[in-house]
Amino acid sequence: MEQRTEPSSSESVSPAEVRPGVAGGAAREAIRATGVAKSFGEGDARKVAVDHVDFTASFGEMLFIVGPSGSGKTTFLSMISGILRPDEGQVIVDGADIWKLDANHLADFRLNKIGFVFQDFHLFPRLTTAENVAIPLILKDQEWSASITQARAMLEVVGLHGKDEILPVKLSGGEQQRVAIARAIVGHPQILILDEPTASLDGDTGRMIISFVKEKILNEKCCIVIVTHDARINEYADRIVHMEDGHITATDEGTE
Repeated sequence: MEQRTEPSSSESVSPAEVRPGVAGGAAREAIRATGVAKSFGEGDARKVAVDHVDFTASFGEMLFIVGPSGSGKTTFLSMISGILRPDEGQVIVDGADIWKLDANHLADFRLNKIGFVFQDFHLFPRLTTAENVAIPLILKDQEWSASITQARAMLEVVGLHGKDEILPVKLSGGEQQRVAIARAIVGHPQILILDEPTASLDGDTGRMIISFVKEKILNEKCCIVIVTHDARINEYADRIVHMEDGHITATDEGTE
């Protein structure tokens, strides 16, 4: 992976910084991680999960982080999305050094900038699909009926028309995944992050979900980062970053 000198502070990174885009043009940098590290435990039980990783991703790009279980993928994902604080290093998202933000501003960052689709969906079982999707809008203090209306429209976008009043337990795994995606994108986040989105899906459903995300959600104002060990969906990636034992070991261009 190409090495380059990193800026020493967030002030030296411009939100307008560009690098070659996936289609040969220029793409604005969405995420830059520099020397990011995280360990768990102490003494002899200490385990290094992520070991001083450098990483960049751009708007308009769908990037995969791949590797075996235990390679540090999900830990790294949590650090670049503002969920887990790194022990060392810097994470710049659209020009902001997120781990220098105070607790309130960090919460606002996660709510307004990040859409996160968890591996286990994290849908609320007693809420309808529309109510689940509306949660980010309610957290932004948007009026209830307006939030539900937007949630229903987003469910149509992901192909779940007419299923807005159904409880998640009545849906298939692929449909639950789409509800989780609808909830993640209803607030129009700049960064969409999916953690093992096809882990519980059959091959055809998994490919359908990732194809939908790339075709309908990815645009020049959005960056999508997907952590996976499912090689069946690699064809949809613009770039593939390989992780092993807490390190980035290689970066490949996509095959599509």
